[in-house]
Amino acid sequence: MAGETEPRTSWTFLTQHARVLLMVSRDPEVRLRDLAAACGLTERAVQAIVTDLEGAGYLTRTRVGRRNHYQVGRHTSFRHPAEAGYEIAAFLRLFAALPPGAAVGAAPEGPRGSATAARTAGD
Repeated sequence: MAGETEPRTSWTFLTQHARVLLMVSRDPEVRLRDLAAACGLTERAVQAIVTDLEGAGYLTRTRVGRRNHYQVGRHTSFRHPAEAGYEIAAFLRLFAALPPGAAVGAAPEGPRGSATAARTAGD
């Protein structure tokens, strides 16, 4: 349609670093290959992100046999000065309740049942 412009870029609220950290917090023994597939990134990109997170103190990597085990430093603070007083533990708890791949916009079950049932009950 005339006058409409295409978005400059596609963007999301969560950074790739945040997604990787969330996935590692859900499965501390996850393989980089599986992280990459789940996050839609290359293994090399995930490896760089894990290195960034480890260097900043958000992750600790321990070699166990041929695999890595990751431990998330839940008491580390956000990096940006505006959020520096907050620990990432609250962020991780927020998303821990959602299974990986869950529709974030889905309404949770409430005392009256699902959001769909509540909407259709009055129809």
